Amino acid sequence: MSLRLAVLASGRGSNFAALRQACADGRIDGRVVGLFSDKPGSGAVALAREAGLPAWAESPKAFATREAFDAAMFDAILAVQPDLIVCAGYMRIIGAAAIARFPNRMINIHPSLLPRHPGLHTHQRARDAGDAEHGASVHIVIPELDAGTVLAQARVPVLPGDDAETLAARVLVVEHPLLVACVAAVSRHALALDPPRWQDLPLASPLQLEGDRLVPSPS
Repeated sequence: MSLRLAVLASGRGSNFAALRQACADGRIDGRVVGLFSDKPGSGAVALAREAGLPAWAESPKAFATREAFDAAMFDAILAVQPDLIVCAGYMRIIGAAAIARFPNRMINIHPSLLPRHPGLHTHQRARDAGDAEHGASVHIVIPELDAGTVLAQARVPVLPGDDAETLAARVLVVEHPLLVACVAAVSRHALALDPPRWQDLPLASPLQLEGDRLVPSPS
């Protein structure tokens, strides 16, 4: 059965565009059924509307509370009946009540090698910490920030001349194929979220991106 994807995004929408393209060319057995955003003027919203996709976009400032915003957005998400919710550059913390509506059906891409550097400013923090490696992680969303099971990671070296901007650019190059590979693996039932499994075996450690495919971590 083709995977129905709801995508959450706050920025220019490059990960959203990568997912749409992967669905179109058959790498993902699925389709994007809606784009949801806390930034009505974002590039992601513009891309969705240009493509004729349903796009829900509201400013949190229009709602009395964080919980009210989450409830409205996740009501809209529920209406498109997604099989998987993908946070693809969504920069707002999602409350526990909203997450509880879709347990183990929501993933997020985060620009660090979790559990290192949860939260913001990950590239500068990697430089400040003297990390030799940096990268991106796809994890299951739980109420604790960036603390859900890490499904897969992509790694890049930290070079001597790097600053936060050059490091961010290098990580972005691997973010797109990592997210696409994870969603593709879910669509073909190689990767399961509840409980986390890879090819019918418990996921003991994060998968690694090798080229454009996921492989088990070296033992």
